[in-house]
This record gives sequence, C-alpha cells and structure tokens, in this order.
Amino acid sequence: MDAVDEEIIRCVLQNARSTYAEIGEAAGLSAPAAKRRLDRLVASGAIRGFTAIIDPQTLGWRTEAFVEVYCRGNPSPSEVRRNLEGVPEVVEACTVSGAADAMLQLLARDIPHLEQAIQRLREAPIIERTESVIVLSRLLNRPRL
Repeated sequence: MDAVDEEIIRCVLQNARSTYAEIGEAAGLSAPAAKRRLDRLVASGAIRGFTAIIDPQTLGWRTEAFVEVYCRGNPSPSEVRRNLEGVPEVVEACTVSGAADAMLQLLARDIPHLEQAIQRLREAPIIERTESVIVLSRLLNRPRL
C-alpha cells in the first residue's frame, strides 16, 4: 500500500460512487489506471466492499443505545456472535477488554422497541446480564478506515 492507494481509499471512503475519473484525479492517475489500482485493492482484500450508508432515522429507527454484555462462563467470540445474530437491532458487536465481555450498538424505533430487543438479548443462554446507555445526540460520525 502506497500513498496513491491511500488517496484512492480516501476518495472511495468519501463517496463510494466516485467515478474512475474522480478517483484518478484525487490520486494523480488516469481513469484507467485508477480502475486498475482500485480493482487491485478489491482483489487483495484491502477494500472489502462498497455499501450505502442509510440514515436510520429515515427508516424510523431513532433510538440508539450501547449495551455492555456480561456472559455466563467463558464463551468464545464465535459463540457470542451466534447468540447475537438473531437480534436485528444489533448493528455492531465487539469483544472488549474490561469487565464486560462484549459491547453492542443497537438501533430501534423507540424505547419500547429497544427494551424488547434488550430483553431478547437477555434470553440468550450465554448472557448473564446487560448494562445499557442511550445515545442522546451524535457529536461525530466519521467514515471508518
């Protein structure tokens, strides 16, 4: 990965629908050269895909929470993932250091919907308890590298 690849990635992060000409301009390449470099980044796995970022509020999912999950025993990360996959309100999940076993980000229509989702989490046999915080407002929301 060199500086040209980094410029290509930066351009695609800002707008995944950038044309090859726009990517080339940002990286100092011709459109065909930009296409070849972008294809190489995809083939190597450096770029794993392209996606649309949907504003959850337009779908009516306006309530967001972060939930710490405390598990019974010592389940593997794959076992934790299997227990979370059936809860569509979980939009992100990570194992973490500290007392909690995992940190989740949930999106829901409203507080009752959020409460139902958390209750479904608590019904999983490996989950002992949860602790939640509700997001009041987002201060930063940057694209990920």
